[in-house]
Amino acid sequence: MSLATNSTPPDVSVLVPAKDEAENLTEFVRLTREAMLPLPYAVELVIINDGSHDGTSRLLEELVVKHPFVRVVTHRTQRGIADALKSGADLARGRVLVYYPADLQYLPADIPGLVGPILEGQADVVTGTKQGQYNKRFVSGIYNALCRWLFGVRVKDLNSVKAYRREIMDVVPMRPDWHRFMVVVAASQGFRLAERPVPVHPRRAGSSKFGVGRIPVGVLDLMSVWFQVRFARKPMLFFGVIGAMLFTVGLVVGLVALYLRFGPPHLGFRPLLDLIMVLVISGVVLFGFGFVGEMVAGMREEIRALERELRRVRAKE
Repeated sequence: MSLATNSTPPDVSVLVPAKDEAENLTEFVRLTREAMLPLPYAVELVIINDGSHDGTSRLLEELVVKHPFVRVVTHRTQRGIADALKSGADLARGRVLVYYPADLQYLPADIPGLVGPILEGQADVVTGTKQGQYNKRFVSGIYNALCRWLFGVRVKDLNSVKAYRREIMDVVPMRPDWHRFMVVVAASQGFRLAERPVPVHPRRAGSSKFGVGRIPVGVLDLMSVWFQVRFARKPMLFFGVIGAMLFTVGLVVGLVALYLRFGPPHLGFRPLLDLIMVLVISGVVLFGFGFVGEMVAGMREEIRALERELRRVRAKE
């Protein structure tokens, strides 16, 4: 019996964010039970009710009573997938976590293929590569291409189902919608990546929660993550270099203005004075941002050191 119970701690915890998925959850739990029973390791299912307004809450109460391997976390309001994964990880007991949606576009039978490389010690994060036709394929392709270019990761599909070691949650900031960047942040921290093909199936019931309005948000998040990965620990490399360039250009323009004013031409060109002020002030301000960023980065490193020390103390207890 490979399904976890209260007295049987699991090796793997499947985290399932669910928003108005009452029509899919019963079948999802049934398929999960069938797929996990033959496995040699224990598995639990942690379903996160993310502010559902249909019959999800009542249905989950029935599923918990019927299936001991099912556990439930409830958000009173919708908080998004990133918060759902964090809440699920806080309740989960497994050393390997799996992100899997409840809409049955990914079938539970593919979960062992994602978990296998981690349990075998071959990888720390395994992401699924979508196989087949699905909505927003074009947008997903652009997103994956940008991520591979900006972050240098070699996996083909970054925004899909994935399995990962629990310690990944300690290094990946779970800000809103940042679950999409878990793979690139983990890779920047030295964790090993792998990928496995995962078929995508048509949604059986309900409707997609993602619209076109998410695209601008995703682009801004992509820029933010790129800055965090590249310059979070050394912000002066970003602000300082740009500030120095602007300041230098301001000085050069100033010398040109002095030559035009007092040199042989004896010309005065007023707009150059305004340009000098803009360039020099912008350079100084960006330099200031760099110094402040360095102090913030230093404080964050100190906090992380304290967190690591706290975890060591708790482990000894």
